[in-house]
Amino acid sequence: MEPFLDIHYQSVNKYGEELCGDQVQVATTPNSSIFIVSDGLGSGVKASILATLTAEILRTMLRQGAQLRDVIDTVIRTLPVDRERRIAYATFTVLTVQNDTLDFEVINFDNPPPIFLRKGKVEPLPMKTEKILGKKITTSHGRLDLGDFIGLMSDGIHYAGLGMSTKFGWGWDNIGAHLEVIFSRPVYSVHSVVNNVVTTARRLYDWMPGDDATFLGVYVRPRNDLMVLTGPPLDNGFDYLYVNRILDFPGRKVICGGTTANIVADFLQTKVETVMDSMTETVPAYGKLHGIDLVTEGILTLAAAMDLLNESEGDLQKLTPAHNGAYFLVREFFLADKISFLVGQSINPFYQNPLLPKNISIRRHLIESLADILMRFHKTVEIEYC
Repeated sequence: MEPFLDIHYQSVNKYGEELCGDQVQVATTPNSSIFIVSDGLGSGVKASILATLTAEILRTMLRQGAQLRDVIDTVIRTLPVDRERRIAYATFTVLTVQNDTLDFEVINFDNPPPIFLRKGKVEPLPMKTEKILGKKITTSHGRLDLGDFIGLMSDGIHYAGLGMSTKFGWGWDNIGAHLEVIFSRPVYSVHSVVNNVVTTARRLYDWMPGDDATFLGVYVRPRNDLMVLTGPPLDNGFDYLYVNRILDFPGRKVICGGTTANIVADFLQTKVETVMDSMTETVPAYGKLHGIDLVTEGILTLAAAMDLLNESEGDLQKLTPAHNGAYFLVREFFLADKISFLVGQSINPFYQNPLLPKNISIRRHLIESLADILMRFHKTVEIEYC
């Protein structure tokens, strides 16, 4: 089972500030992925500049393979000095994960320690401390496995509710216990974990954060693959090839299009069961077919799904759950990491725009537009025409 690094982060501004004093950078090299959380001194514009500058230096130098001492030296010498406090720095945490082995390294400077969970339970990372140019840096090494989680945070999460709902802030131990509760139930996406942590921190602040707060989660889980078969192929003599493709696909399977679904049903010597109570004014009813996870109508449902994706802005929780094919299709997209579209090019004249050339179908245009949106949401998308 191929492991997949599921990553999500979220920041909230200090109450009354337009800019966030925390910054997150995610970078990749041919061999590794790099995650950086930087917290600028104070809040507002100055903090944002300090955090952004620090994160950019770290990202650029680490991608180029620079040594840790050289990176820290550059950060310290580059940051401007705050005239009032006579200090100028931004705290930071860097997590590097090797793509092939999932070996990881954590570098932490004055941020709260990362939280590591294995099999849903907190395991403190063995941290080694050293001084570089008079600054105390802690590092840790390990190897990730399926089900492991690492959370990086700024002190706005760690001290959430300080002097308000909590005497000393939320605290590392309590955050860890909170994460254990989350992971006591099945977790399908790190997105929900991060949102839960940040929402809880905001609640502890009574919805008026006393500091910028950032939480970044990295969760190792099996990769979720999705295949979407839509439209009959140009040559109906090859129908069976594409039916076999989707039936043999190891991930989740979706069919968009009544004609396409009937081709698969005929192959299976069965019929599509229509769920009539799922029909709305704009979205036709979806169906059920043995061996297929979702069956929807084609063009209208794809168009409605595209509208929902745009409305979501990359967050499924921004959508109101609905019992219809478009919402279920969008949910499949969000749960998938890699989406393979198998697009038949046989044109249904009912949907064909007479102003378009005959070789350009509405379906093809919709799929390409959907692919653009999904890639903006960091999905891997492949399109194959048949």
